[in-house]
Amino acid sequence: MQYRTDPKSENRLSALGFGCMRFPRGISIDLAKSEKLVAEAVGNGVNYFDTAYIYGGSEDALGEILRKNNLRGKVYIATKLPHGNCKRYEDFDRIFSEQLSRLHTEYIDYYLIHNLSDLESWKRVVSLGIEKWIAEKKASGQIRQIGFSFHGAQAEFMKLLDAFAWEFCQIQYNYMNENYQAGLAGLRKAHEKGLPVIVMEPLLGGKLANGVPKKGISLMREVRPQASPAAWALKWLWNQPEVTVVLSGMNAPEQLADNIKAAEESEAGAMTEKELAVIEKVKGIFEERYKVPCTGCNYCMPCPHKVNIPACFAAYNASYANGFVTGMTQYMTGTNALHSPNGAAKCKNCGLCEKKCPQHIKIPSELAKVKKRMEPFWFGLMLGIAKRFMGGKE
Repeated sequence: MQYRTDPKSENRLSALGFGCMRFPRGISIDLAKSEKLVAEAVGNGVNYFDTAYIYGGSEDALGEILRKNNLRGKVYIATKLPHGNCKRYEDFDRIFSEQLSRLHTEYIDYYLIHNLSDLESWKRVVSLGIEKWIAEKKASGQIRQIGFSFHGAQAEFMKLLDAFAWEFCQIQYNYMNENYQAGLAGLRKAHEKGLPVIVMEPLLGGKLANGVPKKGISLMREVRPQASPAAWALKWLWNQPEVTVVLSGMNAPEQLADNIKAAEESEAGAMTEKELAVIEKVKGIFEERYKVPCTGCNYCMPCPHKVNIPACFAAYNASYANGFVTGMTQYMTGTNALHSPNGAAKCKNCGLCEKKCPQHIKIPSELAKVKKRMEPFWFGLMLGIAKRFMGGKE
């Protein structure tokens, strides 16, 4: 495992971090599968684990796994304060105490103010007294490093960097998002200020692993036949010395093994000009074929009208990237079209989802486009035929 030093604390952090938002799930988190993944990751040198208060069961699962396997002293835990849930000073302690209990720990190594999108959102919690609260937790040792995660415009990121004595930050960054949100300029500015930068969504919600168009995969294989598309995306990030930790939401042994292998082989400045040229060509292919920049984070869910928003966008994108038939097949299964439909046609344009989207996608407008493409005039007739074929009822 490659390690990079946090200049603020001098902690040696694994270049590959484990993003716990996407622990294996059925109806709830599959604790047995998650435990195997965490244990394997730690055994291979991964020491940074990222979760959050709002990641449905993630903190509880990580805490139980670390407690059961006596791993707490071998890892750095990162979790997050949902500032939108804080209406008064006492809420900071209420939520933080619950997180310590969930995680079976007495302190948090890397604590983030979750999803700051602009300077005003920070000023709101400052008005509640969060600076005093942070100082108290830092003095007691309950918070070791304080930072923030960001989803917003680049100009706001620059303002936030100067608004407080942050000790690290977390940004969305990948080869398709080089100029999106904080972007490359934000990454470099944070690095100049001496902050370790944690990267989330390195695979754009899996699209840079499983959704690379065939033409792009062919270009990659011509240069590195054995490297997966995910490895290419991760190596592109680790090629940049400003990147400290890359978080990957690994929910299968094969993903973990592939990511670990990539991490062991990657160093800053190691990519060749030929490899970087391939990335640029793949970016062009993506830009032609992917229409909605949804990462499948599920922040927009649940929809009050039962629309499976991430599934709609995934199938819609696939219909352009991998062909209409592939996209339609994915749409049929992803929206449960034959039994209890939750596709784009159910959208009532209420806008609740749009307010919660960290990508700032105009969700109702995009769903209208999805409906037009994925539920054309013959869609109902096709469903009726399929139901009769399967012996169901219309």
